[in-house]
Amino acid sequence: MCNQKGGVGKTTTGINLAASLAEYGRRVLCVDFDPQGALSAGLGVATHECPTIYDLLIGQLKDPHDAIQSTDYPGLDIIPANIDLSAAEVHLVTEVAREQILAGVLRKVSDEYDVIIVDCQPSLGLLTVNALTASHGVVIPLECEYFALRGVALLVETIDKVRDRLNPALELDGILPTMFDGRTLHAREVLDRVFEVFGDKVFDTVIGRTVKFPDASVAGVPIVTFAPEHTAAQAYRQLARELVARGAVA
Repeated sequence: MCNQKGGVGKTTTGINLAASLAEYGRRVLCVDFDPQGALSAGLGVATHECPTIYDLLIGQLKDPHDAIQSTDYPGLDIIPANIDLSAAEVHLVTEVAREQILAGVLRKVSDEYDVIIVDCQPSLGLLTVNALTASHGVVIPLECEYFALRGVALLVETIDKVRDRLNPALELDGILPTMFDGRTLHAREVLDRVFEVFGDKVFDTVIGRTVKFPDASVAGVPIVTFAPEHTAAQAYRQLARELVARGAVA
């Protein structure tokens, strides 16, 4: 889950896509890669007293299994993060092969999961490059708003550079329109423009704007559990099916 703009639905998508895939029987590992720790909080995992992804990145912890936390959802685990992760870039900048440290961590557990979802922080810094280097595919949540659209070209350029220089297997799985309000002309125009520019790289699934998302966040549960019949929950289940159909998820 990657977009250098904040507030576009990366974490919400990470939480609900993971929960939806777990519902469909996939074994899912979430990696919270944002110092704000919102993905961890959204899955009800406390992060102040447990090992985190930061401990693995700096080598303080060698075995990822020591940091993996189970959640209340069968088949869904998480490696949490907290504010310590904000210091990781300073530690990593002098390391050899610093862009590949997360890949080395996840390689030790990748055979145990069908899907690993990494929730990136809103930047294109070293942590995000680590996430792209470790990944097979990128989902870009994109708010249906003009300023969110402007930054996507830079992100796609970064993905292309990582593919060329560090990770030839990296693909753009798709762009996910989020926070869509069909009542506004602006949102409809932005959505039309996204389809016009990116074509079949845009998911058919569109995530609408709803107050159920913040309500579910406060409760610390995915919306597919909080309001399983709501259209937003159904949309994330559709996204999970679409990723499987596209071959992005086994």
